[in-house]
Amino acid sequence: MAKRNPKKVEKKKEKPTVNPELEGFNIEIDSFGELKTSFSIDKINEFLNKNVEDKKLIDREDYKELKNKPADEEE
Repeated sequence: MAKRNPKKVEKKKEKPTVNPELEGFNIEIDSFGELKTSFSIDKINEFLNKNVEDKKLIDREDYKELKNKPADEEE
């Protein structure tokens, strides 16, 4: 049985399935260790605030108000 040469084996890069709001999002790390993204940090934070529950804030009485508040109105 012939062995495969690891240099010749190419992995196909498949794009992961993502939320339609994040279509086109790309993140890379440059040679200095800096993160480079195709979306602004504000847009990413807005998406996370809308779609991810914050476990630390769930017990607060005003949590629903905070969750529905637009990012530009925050203190």
